[in-house]
This record gives sequence, C-alpha cells and structure tokens, in this order.
Amino acid sequence: MRIDKFLNTTNILKRRALAQDMCESGVVLLNGIPAKSAKEVKVGDEITLRYLEYEKKYLVLAIPTSKNVPKSQSSKYFQIL
Repeated sequence: MRIDKFLNTTNILKRRALAQDMCESGVVLLNGIPAKSAKEVKVGDEITLRYLEYEKKYLVLAIPTSKNVPKSQSSKYFQIL
C-alpha cells in the first residue's frame, strides 16, 4: 500500500491530499529516508512525521485491506513509538 494511502486509511492524517503534500515537502520519513507519496509500506516499517516543534514515529503492524478503517480499529495497524 502507498504511504499516503496508509496514512489516510489508518486515520493518522485526515486527508490523503494532506499526506501527499507532506511527502512532497519531505517531512514524511520511511525508515529514516524521506518518502515520496507512492512509496510502498510494508509490515515492520517505521514512519516518522516531522512537525515544526516535534516528530511522531509509528511502527506498521499490518496493512489494511479495506478503504476505510474505523478509528477504534486503527491501533491494529500501527503502534506509536
């Protein structure tokens, strides 16, 4: 699954367009390397989102098969580090 789609589907970011913009700006890192929005995400990957004041890290636990994941189910797909 593409990283922008993963961020949107698992409710880490609200919109896919926002995820794409963040990838283009270079603030989304996949395993420590800046990721383009089409980069594939695999189980075990580490996603880092760099904001102005802080950064958040997520560990990919599973790849969603459906287009939308309820917020209550989001914790099955990633772990906050």
